Amino acid sequence: MFDSPEELLQKIRLGEDISLELKTIRFRGGRVSEPKSDDLADELAAIANTHDGVLVLGVDDKTREIDGIPVADLETAERFVYEICNESIKPPALFRVFRIQLPDSAGVAKPVLKIEIPRSLFVHESPGGYFHRQGSSKRKMPPDYLGRLFQQRSQARLIRFEEQSVPQSGMSDLSDELWRRFTTRSNEPSEIVLLKRNLLSKEENGAIRSSVAGVLLCSEHPERFLPNAFIEAVRYRGVRQDSNYQTDAQKICGPLDQQINQAMAFLKRNQTIMATKEPHRIEVPQFSERAVFEAVVNAVAHRDYSIFGSKIRFFMFDDRLEIYSPGPLPNTVTIDSIALRQATRNELITSLLAETPITETIGDVMRGFYMEKRGDGVPIILHESEKLSGKIPLYRLIDNSELMLTIFSARME
Repeated sequence: MFDSPEELLQKIRLGEDISLELKTIRFRGGRVSEPKSDDLADELAAIANTHDGVLVLGVDDKTREIDGIPVADLETAERFVYEICNESIKPPALFRVFRIQLPDSAGVAKPVLKIEIPRSLFVHESPGGYFHRQGSSKRKMPPDYLGRLFQQRSQARLIRFEEQSVPQSGMSDLSDELWRRFTTRSNEPSEIVLLKRNLLSKEENGAIRSSVAGVLLCSEHPERFLPNAFIEAVRYRGVRQDSNYQTDAQKICGPLDQQINQAMAFLKRNQTIMATKEPHRIEVPQFSERAVFEAVVNAVAHRDYSIFGSKIRFFMFDDRLEIYSPGPLPNTVTIDSIALRQATRNELITSLLAETPITETIGDVMRGFYMEKRGDGVPIILHESEKLSGKIPLYRLIDNSELMLTIFSARME
């Protein structure tokens, strides 16, 4: 946005509007003294809640004069913005910062910071409350406006979260090899095909962005856009969650089907295998691969991707496996009815996984595609695990915001 210095300078001369905010920055004692942290947090959150925008630090908002930032203070200014976006705004706001030079009225080039803030997938709260941008000013959101915004972007959304557009993304961020799995040969332009499959999304201003589902299944690195769309896998020695007893750990990233494959590889690498010799050699695994496969598929398919700051956690112990999936149970499903009901939070993601063939050897999962959408997953988890360990797996809903599944280990004696 305003990519060249010339374009940005022309925009500054026109003054602030919905897409541009200007601020002089002052320092005292090695710290930023102006603008105040809370005030700038409100401004940045208002932009993220409203429209793609740019903040330029080092420009007077009234005179539009390029004041600049001392080179020695650029690092301090960057750190100031980072702390605001990550600590003063909830959930944290995405931003990109660039160090550039702009000429002042005398033609002298001075350093400034250009901070790009995309319109967010989330609704952000800052120290002063919830703000949006009207013209060149921030305004506190009236309750009805705030309610509509939450409805559009959060739990009670009008458009399913998985179909929403991802800021700063485009068709070029989707891998041809990955998205072609979900399309048939067509004479139509690829962009039209992807829009029809909801892998791309058209914004109100006509911009074409990748959808959340498109990023999750067709981008090589979904975590670039959705930082918590990964699985944190850890193997602990013993039965306690204690980093001192951690024997293996992996941040499992990539498209959702590859995350499932990597989680199964992590299981194989870390689970114990017991062998018996009577009447002939029989290997008994610590956990049923079929049950764990279904559990991981359910976690990546049904988790709530709109919850910022939460990831899937896959924790292995000597006596159990714990899988945590962000979000409450979908629709009217309860812990008591989870084995009997079939419901989904992410209809598009589950449909795409149902079209994705299993191409790698990931164990005895007895499945040709990642999902079959018949509601068999939970019954398989319960039956296969109990058959191996003698204990029924336990589902638990934590604070109505995270589903925890415990699968008990077979007796390794």
